[in-house]
Amino acid sequence: MSETRGEPGSGTEAGARFFCTAGRGLEPFLMREVRARLAATEVEYISGKVFFTTCSDLNMLKKLKSAERLFLLIKKQFPLISSVSKGKLFNEMQRLINEDPGSWLNAISIWKNLLELDAKKEKLSQRDDNQLKRKVGENEIIIAKKLKIEQMQKIEENRDCQLEKQIEEETLEQRDVTTKSENFQEEFQNDIEKAIDTHNQKDLTFRVSCRCSGTIRKAFTAQEVGKVIGIAIMKHFGWKADLRNPKLEIFIHLNDVYSVVGIPMFRVPLASRAYIKTAGLRSTIAWAMASLADIKWGTFLLAPSCPF
Repeated sequence: MSETRGEPGSGTEAGARFFCTAGRGLEPFLMREVRARLAATEVEYISGKVFFTTCSDLNMLKKLKSAERLFLLIKKQFPLISSVSKGKLFNEMQRLINEDPGSWLNAISIWKNLLELDAKKEKLSQRDDNQLKRKVGENEIIIAKKLKIEQMQKIEENRDCQLEKQIEEETLEQRDVTTKSENFQEEFQNDIEKAIDTHNQKDLTFRVSCRCSGTIRKAFTAQEVGKVIGIAIMKHFGWKADLRNPKLEIFIHLNDVYSVVGIPMFRVPLASRAYIKTAGLRSTIAWAMASLADIKWGTFLLAPSCPF
C-alpha cells in the first residue's frame, strides 16, 4: 500500500499524486470524473478516498463536482500496529516523517509550484482585464477628441490643425508616462513578491490536523497524534508551528486499514459551491444523481432541492 514519490524538487510535468475524500458510495463517481475531467492515471480507491495522478493545475482541480476535499498526497502506507506499546507507536508515528524526508520535500515543492502557478494565472487574468478596460477608456477619449476636433474644424481649419497636433503630442506623452509608471509598479511588485517568497521559505509555518478511527482511536486521541507529529516535523525540518494562521496544513488519517498523510490544497471544501445561496441536498449527491439521469444538452431541468 505504500506510495512511492518522485525525487525532491520535481514539478507537476510528470504528474502529481493527489487524493480526494468522498461520501460513502460516491467513490465510483469520483473515479470516473477524475479520469474524464483531469485525464487522471493510477486511479484507485479505498473507502471514503480516491487516489489519482494528474498534471492538471488548481483551476482544473477546483472543477471536481463529486469530491468533498482535495489533498496533495505525501505518504500512504500500511496501518500502525496498535497492539504494541505506546512508546513503539510514538516511534512509528515519527517514522512517517523521519523515514522518508524526500517525499515531504518533494510534496512541499509541488505544493508551492501549484500555488505560484495559480497566482500567476490569476494575475495575468487581472492584467488582461485591466488592459481591456484601459483600451476601452482610451478609445472613448479618442472618439470624444475627434468629435471635438471636427466641430472646431468647421469654425477654423488652421487653428484646428494646430490643436490636433497639440492633443496628439499630449496623448503620446501621457501614454509614455503611464507606461513607465506601470512598468515601475510591476517591477516593484515583483521585488516585493520575491522578498516575501524568500522569507516564506525560511519561515514556513504549519499546523497538523489529525483523524483517528478504529483501534488507533482507542489508544490515542487526535490531539496526541498531532502533538507527536508536530514535534517530529519541527525537529526534522525546522518549521514553526502556528495553530491559528499557518501557511501549510498537514492532514493525517490513521485507522486499521491505512495511514495517509497529505496537504489540503484549498481551505474551503470543493463541495462548497459559491453560487449556492440556500442549502439543500448535498451538492456531491445532487451531482451524482444528475450524472445518473444522463441529462442531455438543452434539456430543461427543475431541481429546487438539488444544487449541483
